[in-house]
Amino acid sequence: MSRRGFDIHRRRIVVGGVAAVVGMAGLNSRMAMAITKTAAPNRVIVIGGALAEIVYALDKSTMLVATDTSCTFPAAVLKLPKVGYQRTLSAEGVLSMHPDLILTSAEAGPPGVLQQIRQTGVNVVSFTETHNVDSLRKKIDGVARELGAMEDGAALRKRVDAEWDNAIKNVAASPLASRAQPLRVLFLLNPSGSQPMVAGQHTAADAMISYAGARNAIQGFDGYRSLSPEALIAAAPDVVLTTDDTLAVSGGAAAILGTPGFASTPAGRNSRIVSLDTLFLLGFGPRLPEAVMALNRQLVSAA
Repeated sequence: MSRRGFDIHRRRIVVGGVAAVVGMAGLNSRMAMAITKTAAPNRVIVIGGALAEIVYALDKSTMLVATDTSCTFPAAVLKLPKVGYQRTLSAEGVLSMHPDLILTSAEAGPPGVLQQIRQTGVNVVSFTETHNVDSLRKKIDGVARELGAMEDGAALRKRVDAEWDNAIKNVAASPLASRAQPLRVLFLLNPSGSQPMVAGQHTAADAMISYAGARNAIQGFDGYRSLSPEALIAAAPDVVLTTDDTLAVSGGAAAILGTPGFASTPAGRNSRIVSLDTLFLLGFGPRLPEAVMALNRQLVSAA
C-alpha cells in the first residue's frame, strides 16, 4: 500500500472511530435524559395546603412522608407526620424525615432554613403564589412534573379548567352580578384570637371576593392590617367574611359583629357574616372553582 493510501485508510479508521464514540456518547446522553425524565422521587415532604391537595388529586399520596400543619385536606393527610408550620420550619425537623424532594409554598420559611436544607443536597422546589387561577395551573403543572406524573397533571388541569369555566358562568349569572352597586365585603382574619386583621389588596381573600362577584370593602393598602373602629365604620361593609377558625376563637358571629366599629356598619346592623374553611377559602388549590361558587352562594344568601 502506498503512503498516501495508508494515510487515507488511517483517516477513515480515525473518523469512523470518532463517529462511533460520538454516537455512543449521544446514546448515553439520551439514555441519561430518559432516566432523568422518568425517575420519580420516593420520599416527598409538602409544605403548603394547596400543594398537598394537588399531590392527592394526582393520586401520588404514597410518595408523601410528611407535611406541615397547614395541610388539612383531604382527611387522609392529617394522618401523616408533621414537620411544623410552614412559616416556622426547622432544618432538623424536616431532614429527620429523610426526604429526597420538598415541595414548598411561597410562604415557607424562614429562608435561611430552606437554604440550609438545600445545602444538604435535598431538592427543594418552591412555588410562587399570585392568587389567581393561572397560579393554580402552574402549581398543578409544577407538582406533576416533579412527581413524574405529567399525564395525570394534564388530566387534572383539564378537569379544573372545566370546573373553573362553570364557576365563572355561575357567578356571572348570580344576583350579585345585577346589583346597582357591588356588594361590599370585608374579610376578617383572627385565627389565634388575639389581634383581628382585615385583608387589603393583593391577598387571597381580596381575590376570592372579586372572583365571587363582590368588592373588597377595604381599599388603599396591600396585605393585612388591624383597623380602628372609625376605619371599620368608614369601610361600611355590607357583609363580613371570615374563616371558620376565626369565627370559633372569636366567640361566634354575634361576638364579632357586636364589637366597636362592626356594630355600626351595614353588616353589623343586619347581622350579615359568613364563614368558610380556611384552606378551602384561601388555599387556591384544586378546589378553587368549588370555593368560588360556595362563596358566591353564601354572599347571595347574606345579601
